[in-house]
Amino acid sequence: MQDRPLDRINIALVGGEGFCKEVLEKIVEEYKRDMNAQIVAVAHPDPQSPGRILAEKLGLKTFDDYHELYDSLHAIDLITILTPNQSILDDVLATKPSRIRLLSYQTFSLFWGAMMDRAKEIETVLNGIEDNILVIAPDMTIMDVNEPFLKQMNYSREEVIGKKCHEVFQKINRICSNNIYCPLKEAIKTQSASQRILTRLDHEGKTRYIEVTIFPIWEKPGKILKFIEISRDVTQRKKEEEEITTRLEKMVEERTRELKETYAKLLHQDKMVSLGKLSASVVHEINNPNAGILNLILLMKRIISDDGFNQKNISKISQYLNLMETETRRISRIVSNLLTFSRQSKVDLEYLNANQLIEKTLLLNLNLLKINNVRVEKKLATDLPEIYGSEDQLLQVFMNIISNAVEAVAPKGSGRLTIETRKKPENDSIVVLFSDTGIGITDANIPNLFEPFFTTKKKSKGVGLGLSVVYGIIEDYHGSIHVSSKVGEGTTFTIEFPLKF
Repeated sequence: MQDRPLDRINIALVGGEGFCKEVLEKIVEEYKRDMNAQIVAVAHPDPQSPGRILAEKLGLKTFDDYHELYDSLHAIDLITILTPNQSILDDVLATKPSRIRLLSYQTFSLFWGAMMDRAKEIETVLNGIEDNILVIAPDMTIMDVNEPFLKQMNYSREEVIGKKCHEVFQKINRICSNNIYCPLKEAIKTQSASQRILTRLDHEGKTRYIEVTIFPIWEKPGKILKFIEISRDVTQRKKEEEEITTRLEKMVEERTRELKETYAKLLHQDKMVSLGKLSASVVHEINNPNAGILNLILLMKRIISDDGFNQKNISKISQYLNLMETETRRISRIVSNLLTFSRQSKVDLEYLNANQLIEKTLLLNLNLLKINNVRVEKKLATDLPEIYGSEDQLLQVFMNIISNAVEAVAPKGSGRLTIETRKKPENDSIVVLFSDTGIGITDANIPNLFEPFFTTKKKSKGVGLGLSVVYGIIEDYHGSIHVSSKVGEGTTFTIEFPLKF
């Protein structure tokens, strides 16, 4: 849409015969100078018609089809019909956009006659325009209105003329306070036209949305002669906009709910993928102490069967029972941590020690680390403060990072995983670093690591959810995670957790 001053009305003429030429000859410059309006276009099917020829000489836009005037690119505010052809008027009424106002041939003829002989009143013209028009004195007294205003707001002329605008529009007997926008004050302040959508009360006291444009008429610099108000009722449009907004808000709420549910499912799905990997490893870890316990039981039964109870045998049996207790408790810890990791529960927040969570995760992955020849080096700060969070979520973060580190080391046959924790006093946070000596990550893949379903593993090894879930959990904690890596040398994940979030 072309730019133009706010107080300038763009007018298009439909009909290019002699009447059009007469209008253009007499009032093009006068419209620009005295009436805050300009004729910008003429539409007529005959390019050789006198009106179109003159319009082109004046530099106006010309069209064969008046429907082209509806394009918002031309910024037409008012279409004036200069042909008595009733079918054209009917068609324009039926097809024009609501933002474009219309002046009929009959109405404009009256306007033209009044303007030519300077004798007729302008009231007929005002009443022929679809918009509401008011003339307001500097003291905010309503001097004149057109019929569309009276009809739309359900007033009689006597109920409006001579009344203050705030008495009619706001139903108050005082000048509007500062918390009520006054377009008249704004027009004086800016010394130009003001435009805004306001709420006003009609005759029955119902609130209506009115698009108001105020044109100040200056008697001399610094002195207002009167205000011309042109307004239109946009209540229906505002209601439709509000309905659309309400529908959109509901759609956003529904979409947000769906995304939260999807995220929860992804979180659990990733956990189950990790749990599947753990199961094979944990089975071996449990079978070893379980086989030892079974052997000790058989040994004790043989001792009792062969020698019976004596002081020497009781001492051995007691020693065996202590070993069985140790192995049983070890199995219990492994199973307990595995159940903790696998459960799908609500997020319970509590104060947690990151070192203890790392130890739990390492216990679960003990056999996985062994069979892949990954040596763990721990540099855990002894004075590490507790962080406020969910044990379930933090275990899942550490589980994913450690599991990925093992998989990165595996192709090399052996390697090292260094886990370091430390306090960061300047940020009131703690830092956890996981550094492996694995195959590393290419620079091209690092930006995509945390995207859902991005993976460089074989299909049987994962679906690319792990690091995406890790990123989501850390972001929920208002923390951060950074990756540095060199191909062939290894990778370091640096996680920072605020002590509170």
